[in-house]
Amino acid sequence: MTNTESESSLFQELVDFSDNRLLIDVCGEFDANLAAIESSFDIQIVRRGNQLALIGDEDNVQRAATLLKELYTRAEDGKSLEQVDFMRILSVFDSVEANQDAKENQLEMFSKGGIEIKTRKKTIEPRTPAQKHYVKALMEHDLSFGIGPAGTGKTYLAVAVAVSKFISGEVDRIIFSRPAVEAGEKLGYLPGDMKEKVDPYMQPLYDALNDFLPARQLAKYIEEKKIEIAPLAFMRGRTLAHAFVVLDEAQNATNMQMKMFLTRLGEGSKMVITGDLSQIDLPKGVVSGLYEAERLLSDVDDISFSYFSASDVVRHPMVAKIIKAYEKGQSRGIST
Repeated sequence: MTNTESESSLFQELVDFSDNRLLIDVCGEFDANLAAIESSFDIQIVRRGNQLALIGDEDNVQRAATLLKELYTRAEDGKSLEQVDFMRILSVFDSVEANQDAKENQLEMFSKGGIEIKTRKKTIEPRTPAQKHYVKALMEHDLSFGIGPAGTGKTYLAVAVAVSKFISGEVDRIIFSRPAVEAGEKLGYLPGDMKEKVDPYMQPLYDALNDFLPARQLAKYIEEKKIEIAPLAFMRGRTLAHAFVVLDEAQNATNMQMKMFLTRLGEGSKMVITGDLSQIDLPKGVVSGLYEAERLLSDVDDISFSYFSASDVVRHPMVAKIIKAYEKGQSRGIST
């Protein structure tokens, strides 16, 4: 068979996209998304203006076309098409192509039927079943715990829900807190006043807030103390009413600090506790307050516990591999 005859036997489908700007998002930076789809489905994609020509085996072409239409619909709805979102959707089509029901169930995580968190700058969606359970818990419970490794979205989603509740008027203010536990460098040795000393510990919270609120608006809310970011020690003696309260890195709170913080919960407030029990930086012999809270409160009604694993990591894919390697080492009794 000649090359011409071979090419003529291939199936071809043209997919039209009305908005070229959205098509650019679908294709990815330097057409990286198209290259990944070509590799996964063993097809060729040729871009022709607002059309994509898909060439290859008929079944593969039709699956790839469905995927591209799903990506375009997300872009039309203003949903994220970041690399991690694209790779998760691609994996759905790759792993369950023979089971349409399973595909539809998994795509619900990425479609209009999923949970959305609306903020001033963007709309956030849970990316894994564990994240979906966690977000539902944040919406429905006054006290929630999110426990799991770094990179699973525990803090990011809690901040997103807090901002969403704040801009909708469900709470009057947002309060974020972290234990200022020193990891190698003493606070007293750092330059500046107390705020300048503790701000490095709070930077992940500032980073998340900047993703959800315009800079000027965020600065105004912080100045008016409608959004507060403070070390855990500053929470003593306060009653936190009509607020959304987040305690991050809670594995580094002592048992007494955790009890103090939990009893700050006031009328009309919601409280979220996040942490990673594999990353405790407390002095040797000091029991983690997060560990004790999990032990004592797991059977208390109306308190939600959500757990994450390496499969929920939404940072660079290498992070999940690193976490799994460390977990494997710990299971063998290797100190980490």
